[in-house]
Amino acid sequence: MAAIILFGGGGDLAMRMLLPSLYFLERDGLLADELKIIGAARSDEGRDEYVAKVRDAVQPRAESDNAWDEDVWRRMETRLDYLAVDATDAESLKPLKAKVGDDEVTSFLAVSPSLYGRIVTAMKVAGLAERNSRLVVEKPVGRDLKSFREIDDAVASAFREEQVFRIDHYLGKETVQNLIALRFGNTIFEPLWNNLTVDHVQITVGETVGVGDRWPYYDEYGALRDMLQNHLLQLLCLVAMEPPSDLDPDSVRNEKVKVLRSLRPITHEEAERVTVRGQYVAGELEGKPVKGYDDERGEPSDTETFVAVRADIDNWRWAGVPFYMRTGKRMPEKRTEIVIQFKSVPHSIFASGDRGEVCDNRLVIELQPEEDISLSVMNKRPGLERSMQLQPIKMSLSWGVDDKDARPPRRRIAYERLLLDAMNGDNTLFVRRDEAEQAWKWVDEVSEAWEDAAFKPHDYQPGTWGPDEAEMLLARTGRRWNTTDA
Repeated sequence: MAAIILFGGGGDLAMRMLLPSLYFLERDGLLADELKIIGAARSDEGRDEYVAKVRDAVQPRAESDNAWDEDVWRRMETRLDYLAVDATDAESLKPLKAKVGDDEVTSFLAVSPSLYGRIVTAMKVAGLAERNSRLVVEKPVGRDLKSFREIDDAVASAFREEQVFRIDHYLGKETVQNLIALRFGNTIFEPLWNNLTVDHVQITVGETVGVGDRWPYYDEYGALRDMLQNHLLQLLCLVAMEPPSDLDPDSVRNEKVKVLRSLRPITHEEAERVTVRGQYVAGELEGKPVKGYDDERGEPSDTETFVAVRADIDNWRWAGVPFYMRTGKRMPEKRTEIVIQFKSVPHSIFASGDRGEVCDNRLVIELQPEEDISLSVMNKRPGLERSMQLQPIKMSLSWGVDDKDARPPRRRIAYERLLLDAMNGDNTLFVRRDEAEQAWKWVDEVSEAWEDAAFKPHDYQPGTWGPDEAEMLLARTGRRWNTTDA
């Protein structure tokens, strides 16, 4: 017997991501036959009312993927249960313990990280932190290294490290996992994956939405802590890590920690040269007027809604190769991508005369809005011209491109993979404590450098890729950010 408990089971994360993910796992036949799904929250409601709310959340999501099936829902419905609890109170959790008994339990804390310490303490007293228990925690855990350690120490007092699954949903995306297969499953890429052939790497996470009524949270974290500390640094680690000895969870995570330890610290003397802070102002996006961050907040603030950073990895593989990361709100499009920009050929025999456009090779790993991997290469332009004319073409490395009639697989919610792995005890795609500590240590150095240098955010217009200084971050070395039509 097994159970998954969703603390905060009636909240936004549970209804929007976790429960639809469990429905899709049910549809694919991947849930254990006897698995129970238990929502636990403060709301005083009965099981039937909760089940109806879950259906209202799951059905539209499934229908949008042409994946709604009444038989699948009936199977999932029989698994569902609900208990009204105060998760910070051990007495309140005892009926929950009675419901799961000695089952193997995976508890997902879909609540504010500020409650983690009190909840895990109550879980331990109530008997929900046994040796066959697992705990999944959402980011951000803390807002700096000190607060992370305080929260994680409380978690460690109830659960062993191997029982704790720190989730970053970006690692559940199919294309992110495909990056590992691309690098380490093919002989043509790994020999080129170094400073001899790679000019630089770009990682972009752009969002069109603003902060809106989430400003109290965002004002405390900003783009640096909310996005770069976890999502972007995790992607950087997967690009830059050495080949692990195998796919054992600790083998993979050991290599990621080595990357984070190799990141060059950013001092306040360098902050203005290698980092950019930005904040969107009032303007227009997609033909509609939008407020500036200060307008949403109601008063001026130095919180950054955009950040761009040049990171350098001081090891043999990547010495001299800059890694450029940027993320922001109110961008012109929702886009998440990794760009591997290769160097120019040592000597171009096509440089003289009118040979057309000659571009360097570029590998683009796109995570959203679509998941795709493409490689730009040079090709002869068809025709009978006397001089050979070149043109860049994109070769798609995505699923099913060799079969035009193939039906692409359904685009999975990233949480599907991560929930399944957590319930199966596989923590390969989860963040280990020392990994999170190293990420926080580097981000704290950036934050402190900004503070020491009194580095204020630059204004930028909605619908742009941040302030002009973000373009200069690359332009001063003769580089430029990737564009969708590049």
